[in-house]
Amino acid sequence: MSEKLNVTALFGANVFSDKVMEERLPKKVYKELRKTIDEGKDLDYMTAEVVAEAMKDWAVEKGATHYTHWFQPLTGFTAEKHDSFITAPDSKGSVLMEFSGKELIKGEPDASSFPSGGLRATFEARGYTAWDCTSPAFVREDDTGAILCVPTAFCSYTGEALDQKTPLLRSMEAVQTQALRLIRLFGNTTSKKVTPSVGVEQEYFIVDREKYLKRKDLIFTGRTLFGAMPPKGQELDDHYFGVIRQRIGSFMKDVNKELWKLGVSAKTQHNEVAPAQHELAPIYAQCNVAADHNQIIMETLKRVAENHGLQCLLHEKPFAGVNGSGKHNNWSLTTDDGINLLEPGKTPHENIQFLMVLTCMMRAVDRHADLLRESAADVGNDHRLGANEAPPAIISIFLGEQLEDVLSQLISTGMATHSLKRETLHTGVKTLPDFAKDTSDRNRTSPFAFTGNKFEFRMVGSRDSVAECNVVLNTIVAEAFSDACDILEKADDFDLAVHDLIKLYANEHQRIVFNGNGYSEEWVEEAARRGLPNITSMVDAIPALLNDSSVDLFGKFGVFTRAELESRAEIQYESYSKALNIEARAMIDIASKHIIPAVMRFARNLAGTANEIRQAGADASVPLGYLEQTTKLLAQTKETLEKLETVTDRAAMMESGREQAVYYHSEVFTAMEALRRPVDQLEMIVDKEEWPMPSYGDLLFEV
Repeated sequence: MSEKLNVTALFGANVFSDKVMEERLPKKVYKELRKTIDEGKDLDYMTAEVVAEAMKDWAVEKGATHYTHWFQPLTGFTAEKHDSFITAPDSKGSVLMEFSGKELIKGEPDASSFPSGGLRATFEARGYTAWDCTSPAFVREDDTGAILCVPTAFCSYTGEALDQKTPLLRSMEAVQTQALRLIRLFGNTTSKKVTPSVGVEQEYFIVDREKYLKRKDLIFTGRTLFGAMPPKGQELDDHYFGVIRQRIGSFMKDVNKELWKLGVSAKTQHNEVAPAQHELAPIYAQCNVAADHNQIIMETLKRVAENHGLQCLLHEKPFAGVNGSGKHNNWSLTTDDGINLLEPGKTPHENIQFLMVLTCMMRAVDRHADLLRESAADVGNDHRLGANEAPPAIISIFLGEQLEDVLSQLISTGMATHSLKRETLHTGVKTLPDFAKDTSDRNRTSPFAFTGNKFEFRMVGSRDSVAECNVVLNTIVAEAFSDACDILEKADDFDLAVHDLIKLYANEHQRIVFNGNGYSEEWVEEAARRGLPNITSMVDAIPALLNDSSVDLFGKFGVFTRAELESRAEIQYESYSKALNIEARAMIDIASKHIIPAVMRFARNLAGTANEIRQAGADASVPLGYLEQTTKLLAQTKETLEKLETVTDRAAMMESGREQAVYYHSEVFTAMEALRRPVDQLEMIVDKEEWPMPSYGDLLFEV
């Protein structure tokens, strides 16, 4: 019998939430802290001391013995250093449990040991973590014990951002300032805050851990570097939304329990398209909190999977030939009094503020399509983008029939006079209810789709932090709002000026709108005619960070300095090269130490079998045919292996930077693909008992 869960009692049990703060803090201190959270007021040390003491007492009651500043350096993972609450023993050998305001507000990890892109030299070790009080602290329970985790930003001694959190918070302030400017022009005098709200859908694979541990490629790189397709893949579409297997269901139940305790509102779970692939989606949260929650989700998926004898794979393309994994970043702008700026209403042609916001979005995405594409650039995403599973590498906006019709009216006549009405869906079955359809269908091939009252950015890789794409989204929209406000604030006739500006933006940026099939070759050709960039690799995407327009954009709103952008570009080139180097070295190791010896044993057995058959006076053509095919593929394997060794050694000798990354992309990756081809063919010939690792079929279907 399954365990009965009291979700309302469980949810947020391990979060130092607003409710907990209100209960445990003196009224005056609580109000001061709320001013910091809500209004950005400086936090004084006296308030911090009281908050720290209350937070420590609460955490100790939860069993916590240590605390950590939990931050997100540019490694792609989170980082933490644990300190216990105990003080130095007194003369009688007794210790106290203490946590000061200073310890809450500031930490000091070693900044030289994290990627900095030259912002920090090896001998310059000092860096700081600073408490992000807008994202609640939480107690994480695992085999380490109970740890109080304090979400923080991470910056260098000289103030540069060394993490994902700092620029995200800067961009949130930028878009809030400009959004407030805009809505004030439309007569809104009550809203005090505009916050980007984000909901992140997380895709992942689950495989048996015992089989995973027999695949060196999965262990070292997160993806299979070799592997022939099984007889069945995803072609029957039977896994998508199918009945969840019992072992997976048990894992999902424990994931939900852990996430709910940490205040992560995990809501949706289901099987995804590929075998062994699944998805988890939470309810919307404030942008930085959503980014933190997504990191918690990824960590929880991996930890709970191990407890169930499973392995969670977050690589964007762990298996060639079946769908890879991404995450969909659902983004909207919401005021503190509940107004969604992307809500079109029943008659969007009459909603002038919405049309202004919408055309600003078009302007933002069109002007900075390369930067938005770069925000989803990842080594693993190069395998996924553009296939029939993920958006193409070309940025475009899907608006749907209703909004596209409104825009067409604006472009052709300068005025929108009507909106397409909702139609009624008739199923043809009397016992089924008729209901109103949405005003447009969904487009699963669009990288940036309007879905009712939000935009869904579908390009982000499954392992990536959503902070990066939201930094870009927030900042490019802030710029578009700022440009619009600069014009509208000077207008003598606001109504006329706003209508003219909406029409202008709709005309100038209509090329970015595409409602058709993003997977088609026709779209690639059409996008080229429109002048839209088609950036197919991470290496080609990185230069967008250093374009003059990008430097000016981020500098204007204080999100990144030129030095911070240069450091991030350098880190990305280096991370690409390192990832490809690890993959190439893993292929060389596996091919030379495992696959080639196994194939040679199989070939010897074939030769022996053929000899025995000949001696018996029978026809040995079958084993000899297999032997000829095997030795031919073995020779190709040796040849391509030697080529890979040569180009990998050459790449490793190059100075790190763009030139090295380009070489890894053009030469090393090509050599890796060449080695894989004969090996995957050999897997289809060699006796399964001889093959040195579990097959795709073993991994995808035996969970």
